[in-house]
Amino acid sequence: MVEVGEKAPAFSGKDQDGNTVALKDFSGQKLAIYFYPKDNTPGCTKQACNLRDNWSSLKKHGVAIVGVSADSVKSHDKFASKYDLPFPLISDPEKKMLSRYGAWGEKNMYGIKRIGIKRTTFLVDESGEVVHVIKRPKTADHAAEILKKFGLSD
Repeated sequence: MVEVGEKAPAFSGKDQDGNTVALKDFSGQKLAIYFYPKDNTPGCTKQACNLRDNWSSLKKHGVAIVGVSADSVKSHDKFASKYDLPFPLISDPEKKMLSRYGAWGEKNMYGIKRIGIKRTTFLVDESGEVVHVIKRPKTADHAAEILKKFGLSD
């Protein structure tokens, strides 16, 4: 898993609108890259909607958001449209970005070990350095968690 103090690994992928989104697009700004298991599941929906509901506050503080899962562009399009999500959701079906960041691998749910997407958020500063890794973010309060870890508040 990418650690605090490391440069965020470069990435490039298609979002829900078919646009290419890359790390370099966010140069000079704060970025929260959040990896989530699956579109339209309860926890993932709660997390995405919390970020949507606090979008103006995140933008006011200069924090960009990018979501990433292994779902298809079509699935992301339906999810983003259904919940009116204002930020890009990158499709990573080959799990290249997920693996590069360490968000793909063995996880333990209710004592059962299996391979899957680890819900994790990486906070990247203006210079491209990872300044915080939120393992197991609070889905219902994720925006506040991001602002707090960046040292920002309303």
